[in-house]
Parts: sequence; C-alpha cells; structure tokens
Amino acid sequence: MRKLSTDELNRLSPQQALQLQRLSTALVLDNVRSGLNVGSAFRTADAFGLAHLYLCGISAQPPHREILKTALGATESVPWSYHVSTAELVGQLKAQGYRVVAVEQAVGSIPLQLFSRQAEQPLALIFGNEVNGVSEEVMAMVEEAIEIPQVGSKHSLNISVCVGVVSWHFFQQQLLEGV
Repeated sequence: MRKLSTDELNRLSPQQALQLQRLSTALVLDNVRSGLNVGSAFRTADAFGLAHLYLCGISAQPPHREILKTALGATESVPWSYHVSTAELVGQLKAQGYRVVAVEQAVGSIPLQLFSRQAEQPLALIFGNEVNGVSEEVMAMVEEAIEIPQVGSKHSLNISVCVGVVSWHFFQQQLLEGV
C-alpha cells in the first residue's frame, strides 16, 4: 500500500470548488470565540461541499491568522458571510425556508442518528460558543435540537470535532444515500 501523491488527489482550485453543486446544508457559528475552531469549520465545509458558513457575533472572520492556520485555504473555496446577530440571521434563514436546528444538548433533543431530514428542505445547523453553547436567545427561536450521543464522563466535544461528525452525517445522508 502507498499513499496518494498530491497530484493523484485531483484537487480543485478554490474557483472550481466554488462552482460545485453544493449540499443544501449550511453551518451557523453562534459566537465561536476560537479562530482555530472557525478555521476548522471552513475546512470541514469545504470537504463536504456544504452550502454556506455563517459567522455570527464574536466569531472570528477571515483573514484572521488562526482561521488561516487551520482552514488551509478553505476560506477561498467556501461561501461565507458575517452577521452581527445570530438571532436576526436565524429569522432570515427561516423566512427563506431553511429548517433551522441547534446542535446542542437540550430538553427534547434528538440523537443525531435518529434525526429525519426532508431532502427538499435546506438545513441550517447552529453550533454554539465553546463554553456556553448556543445562546438562549437562539435556542428560544429553534424548534429542534440534535445532539451526538456520548458515553464518556465529559459529555462534551470540541466544536471542531462536533462540526466534523455532524457534517459527515448529513453529507452521508444527502450525497451518498440521496436523502
């Protein structure tokens, strides 16, 4: 066995990546304070062809050096925008027909593997601050929350890991299974 060379990976240019058919899943970062976590979200959104990355509140924005360190160029290949208020953005996304779902440990949250997605409806997934999670103001606006089942003592994942697990789940459902 041997690793593939860089040439064998057939990587797209950022311009080509922006032209790809994207999944109908967007990520919303609600006051994510670490630029490294924001950069990781960019890289994950690029890997899975997600529709958009919304940066809100105190979330760092490119060209922040910590974002660039972990994004490895994905800030150029993922559609993104900045919004001062996550709550206002959530209202706009709902008005545009998005199913807006918090990724949070909450009363009545649905385990990720049991969440049913409607293929025709775009999905916006809200990830919260590293310490406080999704804000109470935003939680009051969503009708659904999903969470990743866990068994360890911490019941907590770094946001970059959480974004990766959840994004893979919906990539798999939408692209590989046609949901």
